[in-house]
Amino acid sequence: MRFHLTELEGLVMIEPQPQDDARGFLSRTYCEREFDAAGLGIRWVQQNHTLTKGAGSVRGLHYQREPYPEAKLVRCLSGRVLDVAVDIRPESGTFGKWAARELSGENRCALYIPTGFAHGFQCLTECCELLYLMSDFYSPEFAAGICWNDPVVGIAWPLPVEGLSDGDKELPTLAEIIP
Repeated sequence: MRFHLTELEGLVMIEPQPQDDARGFLSRTYCEREFDAAGLGIRWVQQNHTLTKGAGSVRGLHYQREPYPEAKLVRCLSGRVLDVAVDIRPESGTFGKWAARELSGENRCALYIPTGFAHGFQCLTECCELLYLMSDFYSPEFAAGICWNDPVVGIAWPLPVEGLSDGDKELPTLAEIIP
């Protein structure tokens, strides 16, 4: 695996190094030793699998509040997504900034999203499947988010936004949760 730092501290794009042969490929998607060596030592306790239908559909931007913040390792199994992370750490030099990477079944890359970030994605194809590793258990009472169209954050979604859940339509702005 190759680990690529991004413009936001702690956010890392992970590129697999598949071993190809006539049958297909084998690719390591997680190795504790390699993640530790890259400074991403983490204990994964939960795995989630999502299917999203409809090009333009957005899920997010979600995070989990203290005392159960969660890091995520997100990979797209099929289709294509624009995967987005927003730095919501008030003490960070990139607070309120966002970064995005395209994840797809073809590029097989993953995005490591540390605690202190809100996460979401837009489906760029008619259907997409994502697999997430999570560093903490889901705690509904600590689940939170910021709105996909926060004018201060200013995410440039590549497609018209569609398919929002009722809950995602009601999320507050970053300024409303961290004044």
